[in-house]
Amino acid sequence: MIVIMQPGATPEEVDSVKSEICRFGFRPFENPGVERKVIALLGEVDFNKADLVDTFNAMPGVSRAELISNPWKLASRDFHPKDTIVEVGSAKFGGGFAAIAAGPCSVESLSQMRESALCVKAAGARLLRGGAFKPRTSPYSFQGMGEDGLKIMAEVREETGLPIVTEVMSEEEVELVDSYADVLQIGARNVQNYALLKQVGQTRTPVLLKRGFGTKIKDFVMSAEYIMAGGNTQVILCERGITTFEDSCRNTTDINAVPVLKKLTHLPVVLDPSHATGKADYVPAIAKAGLAAGCDGLIIEMHPDPAHAASDGAQSLNPKAFAQLMEDLRRIAAAVDKTL
Repeated sequence: MIVIMQPGATPEEVDSVKSEICRFGFRPFENPGVERKVIALLGEVDFNKADLVDTFNAMPGVSRAELISNPWKLASRDFHPKDTIVEVGSAKFGGGFAAIAAGPCSVESLSQMRESALCVKAAGARLLRGGAFKPRTSPYSFQGMGEDGLKIMAEVREETGLPIVTEVMSEEEVELVDSYADVLQIGARNVQNYALLKQVGQTRTPVLLKRGFGTKIKDFVMSAEYIMAGGNTQVILCERGITTFEDSCRNTTDINAVPVLKKLTHLPVVLDPSHATGKADYVPAIAKAGLAAGCDGLIIEMHPDPAHAASDGAQSLNPKAFAQLMEDLRRIAAAVDKTL
């Protein structure tokens, strides 16, 4: 349920509504950044919903109270009709803005990340991505450099001014990674790791939440709700391909997810064409398709020397290919009224 206050509602009237919400055993959550106050009731409804609506509709300063049929409340467009814009440095996601994050799958060395960052910045991308902690299918594969990798990314950020996007894999790592990162990435394998989602919800650092290989869209949005319920409303949804019977690519790109998510929720939606395809040859086409479909940004793997990458070299663009893709994306962004 949401309670929509009148435009001229006084602070006392807003506080009175919040007190009544608490009296009923709910937690009030005030929607930031809208013209009028909208307050969500968070908690389980175990009594007559119609009576609850009538109670709040009768209160001074209330324009109307409405039930939200979706199980997610804070991510719903009913709660927040306008697009949320997540800002990270000079990058903006949502509300007509699209930003590109790019860089290697894994942090391997200072020289590698420095070269990557310079290529990314020269091509026009706004954020640098890189993994310090890597979830790998095989326990014998490169697992990342850990905190040393985070330190390298932080040093490169100081040199280039590019904000950094990096993955956090467990709730125990949140404090450490948050002390370095500008965007906390939740990988596909952790999309329903609710303890981790709750923990990053306690931060105020933007979160890039990736959809799982077999996660339905509605379950994906509910994962975002976990983060937002903790107070962190700066969530970016990332479509990165799903598992189907088709095996010509690493995953199947669910382009449908872009418009579907943008209808269901106000949160920005980005696409990861690198993990969606698993093959560098296909990344440009899917990246362009995603932007044309309305996504609010892309996260792309780019490596100075893909053939010798410690991980995911097959899906990483080289600097020349990435620069060409950025030129193509600028033309598409202009055609679909996006500011890249």
